[in-house]
Amino acid sequence: MRKLPISAVLLLTVLACAQDQDFSKMQIKVTKISGNIYMLEGAGGNIAASIGEDGIVIVDDQFAPLAEKIQASLKSLGVTDKPVRFVINTHYHGDHTGGNAPFANAGSTVIAQDNVRKRMASGGTAGNGPGGSIHMETKPEGKAALPIITVEDDVTVHLNGEDIRALHFPAGHTDGDSIIFFPKNNVVHMGDDFMRYGFPFIDVSSGGSVQGMIAAMEKATAQLPADVKVIPGHGQISNLDDVRAFTAMLKETSAVVQKALDAHKSLEQMKQEKILEPWKKWSGDFVNTDAFIETLYNSLTGTKGEFMKHN
Repeated sequence: MRKLPISAVLLLTVLACAQDQDFSKMQIKVTKISGNIYMLEGAGGNIAASIGEDGIVIVDDQFAPLAEKIQASLKSLGVTDKPVRFVINTHYHGDHTGGNAPFANAGSTVIAQDNVRKRMASGGTAGNGPGGSIHMETKPEGKAALPIITVEDDVTVHLNGEDIRALHFPAGHTDGDSIIFFPKNNVVHMGDDFMRYGFPFIDVSSGGSVQGMIAAMEKATAQLPADVKVIPGHGQISNLDDVRAFTAMLKETSAVVQKALDAHKSLEQMKQEKILEPWKKWSGDFVNTDAFIETLYNSLTGTKGEFMKHN
């Protein structure tokens, strides 16, 4: 089993309380992916960056304490002295949006799907459904952190000679997911609809579902060029074969849990019978096999729980 990357470990501990973590020694790794598209890795979700004569567009921004390091890493490439003009959020989780406020305060415009702003403004519960072992409380974000441009479906940013397309796929990882495609450079950032740390965290409590994640991956795979370079929400650069293997796992495990549901088996029976044993290589420290059974059970039975506002 591949070792769980630090970004996934930090998701549990930092999603709601990044201010309690020490990021002082964290380094930002920058990798050129294609043309003027780069991937930045640090403590949260992967960042994609389009860097050119018109300025910089980044996809996701990790955590607030890393904003200056991210800015410095972008500048150190020597491509442009122009600032980050736009930040596009793939979804609302704090390991992808935690840097919104410092970037916005520095002049960046933050763009996201409607539900990203709603969930960031409200705060509430993230998790893999009622009774699930993954459960996180998130506090309402301040005004500076909220996206100021939101869209119901898709939006295109025309910058650096490219039509950067943010495509909304509903009810996958969350109910506010966007996949970002850079057609000129043939690169796509999948957000957390596709990641490389094993079984995925599907935020059922925030409108996510395995059915929606499967639909998003199948639709994206059908629409994207065969040789597109894939930036996952977490983990190493990938390709569509990796996405297909991930999607196949989702479909196979969903079918097994659905069969158990049809046989009127309880959640505990499914765990005791180890019904996902054939896919144990996907089990990780973040989402282990039992947690993924819970996720699939809650998703397939439509048990999402309530999105609760903080007082």
